[in-house]
Amino acid sequence: MTDSPPLPNALPDSFFDRDAQVLARDLLGKVIRHKVGDLWLSARIIETEAYYFAEKGSHASLGYTEKRKALFLDGGHIYMYYARGGDSLNFSAHGPGNAVLIKSAYPWVDTVSGPASLAQMLLNNPDAQGRPRPSQKLCAGQTLLCKALGLKVPQWDAKRFDPERLLVEDVGVPTVNVIQTTRLGIPLGRDEHLLYRFVDAAYAPWCTRNPLRRGQVEGRDYFLLS
Repeated sequence: MTDSPPLPNALPDSFFDRDAQVLARDLLGKVIRHKVGDLWLSARIIETEAYYFAEKGSHASLGYTEKRKALFLDGGHIYMYYARGGDSLNFSAHGPGNAVLIKSAYPWVDTVSGPASLAQMLLNNPDAQGRPRPSQKLCAGQTLLCKALGLKVPQWDAKRFDPERLLVEDVGVPTVNVIQTTRLGIPLGRDEHLLYRFVDAAYAPWCTRNPLRRGQVEGRDYFLLS
């Protein structure tokens, strides 16, 4: 009889009940795990964006609705919505209306989530021609991430984490260097200048948009934190 793989250790709700920018930075390097059937589908967070009730780029700034209620609940609630026809994943932070968007991630394989989990993620998220995506691009965007992990708005919006089904884990692999820059897709006049986007520098080529691409200047377009 073979031993079962070890169960992942979920981060406590207190981890999420902190300032949105602090949370956005500290989520880099953490692993999202979603159990589908017998498999834990997993991805390492490499890009996040912080949002606050008081700034115009946030959904919360548009006011409370039943659909947005997760943004106004305690830190550690899940807020999901549709973006460009796909599902997007957010976590509430400390303070009503504050949250972190999980912008992109990188497939994670270990003793909990083995090759079979990665194979399922590849099946979940083929390219436009139905072919497998390169693994490094499998979760390179907020809707691609949710599709690869099998996360759906109706199933998880306004829910708490479930240690047996959906969680975030610290796997002990730190993020050494962090890039801080402006968020993506914020319309002009809606606080698009705020430096609320955080990227794991080691994975910059595989995030939504590489902040180190040609023409970007440190100290002007982004800042490197260690």
